[in-house]
Amino acid sequence: MKTGFIGLGIMGRPMALNLLAAGHELFVLASSGAAEELAGAGARLCADAAEVAALSEVVIMIVPDTPQVEEVLFASRGVVEGLGAGKLVIDMSSISPIATKDFAARVAEAGAGYLDAPVSGGEVGAKAASLTIMVGGSEADFARARPLFEAIGKNITHVGPVGDGQTTKVANQIIVALNIAAVGEALLFARKAGADPARVREALLGGFASSRVLEVHGQRMIERTFAPGFRIDLHHKDLALALDGGNRLGMPLPQTAFCQQLLNIARGAGNGGLDHSGIVTALEQIAGSSLQRD
Repeated sequence: MKTGFIGLGIMGRPMALNLLAAGHELFVLASSGAAEELAGAGARLCADAAEVAALSEVVIMIVPDTPQVEEVLFASRGVVEGLGAGKLVIDMSSISPIATKDFAARVAEAGAGYLDAPVSGGEVGAKAASLTIMVGGSEADFARARPLFEAIGKNITHVGPVGDGQTTKVANQIIVALNIAAVGEALLFARKAGADPARVREALLGGFASSRVLEVHGQRMIERTFAPGFRIDLHHKDLALALDGGNRLGMPLPQTAFCQQLLNIARGAGNGGLDHSGIVTALEQIAGSSLQRD
């Protein structure tokens, strides 16, 4: 499939490489940091997003936030200028569900379809082509895009109409943040009580408290390996989307709000670029203690 790919960052670069490995023809921006690597792997370089869209059947985007998606789509020489009847836009960023519906309507005016398909699994999942993909949009557009999704992910779910993919991702980010905070708090408690957090983690992995977060991020916390991954700054953005949604729905999200404050503490300490397992640094700051020996 002739596929445009915009957003060759921590997640996008390995995703694009996996699409090339699966035999898809790829068009990327020449200005992207990883453009030369992708060109070496067989991608074609384009001058701007409009050219990417004009040469592609499907355009995939994965950029940091709502304003960046809007710019990629609708700025001068943006994607929408290269769209036409029968083309498809897939946004794999994590952005506002409300803005997503507006963007889809504007793309439809250009005759193209739209899927919101945010991902979970981090850099590890992107490299392994094992991402979880949560998709909003029509059944027909989902079926058309499925071969692309299968080249980069394993757990692929069509949740419902446009916007439902982003809603699912927000729900995912709430659960992940709360789990990371819980693991950090538990391991810090264990250290403060005099137990070895590494052995406590090993014991907990055999019981009902076991989770992927405890397995992966618990180890990161103990080893202090906070290279992203998925940055605290980005998880902070995602919880802001959750809290905004809660406000619009008149729904309190007290545990989400607490985790957002932990992320604020970490960012205030200059740790926004750490992996989100670095939430434990905020808990350590509050407790006046550390997972390392005091």
